[in-house]
Amino acid sequence: MTKTLMAVALGSLMSAFSGMVVANDFPTLETAGAAELKVAPDTAVVEVEVVSKAASPKDAKALSDKAVAGFMNSLEAAGVAREQISSANLMLNPEYRYEQNAEPQLLGFVATRQVSVRLYELDKVNAILDAALNDGINRVGNIQFMLRDDKAARAKVRELAIKDARSKAESVAEGFGTEIEGVWNIRYFEQQPVRPVMFKAEAMAVNSDAAQSYQSGDITLTDQVSVTYRLKQ
Repeated sequence: MTKTLMAVALGSLMSAFSGMVVANDFPTLETAGAAELKVAPDTAVVEVEVVSKAASPKDAKALSDKAVAGFMNSLEAAGVAREQISSANLMLNPEYRYEQNAEPQLLGFVATRQVSVRLYELDKVNAILDAALNDGINRVGNIQFMLRDDKAARAKVRELAIKDARSKAESVAEGFGTEIEGVWNIRYFEQQPVRPVMFKAEAMAVNSDAAQSYQSGDITLTDQVSVTYRLKQ
């Protein structure tokens, strides 16, 4: 065997050994801890939209602006801060009627404008929807319930997962007549982002009854951890 071939063979052998896990010379026990925590949301994001139709783009815009201005006044009167309101830009589009074998007929113009409101008092959601419809807002989009700050909840569910892993390890070790001595290895699975609870509302006609209740459901957080414990000999 040439020196080159020997070097290649030696390199391959060393590479193979580097990928092997050296067996420990003491007994271990691996357990997986999982936890689920339900928490009540403290924030709601309500998305509404006004769609106005008129013969001219100017008139369509005026109707849309009037509805949005009235809604924002109602929000201010309800104690909603300006920074909690986001008003999208106006979109203007012509509306046509299409018939077979005929030129498209211009019916007028459609103005669309969206408003997003972030609420920290969830009991105001229904009142805000009522105000929107009364002010000329004629569509209710998504209603999202979420946590304003989820750090504390994430830490809590992580703590529960860790306790679950240790409790399982202690129970199994006791069943085999031994005890855990310490932690040998930890594998942690990063938490997924907390998904808001979302409701999808159909388009509502002007002056329709907005009394239906939008109740926020609990937000579910999960976490898991895998731990290898060293056992007493």
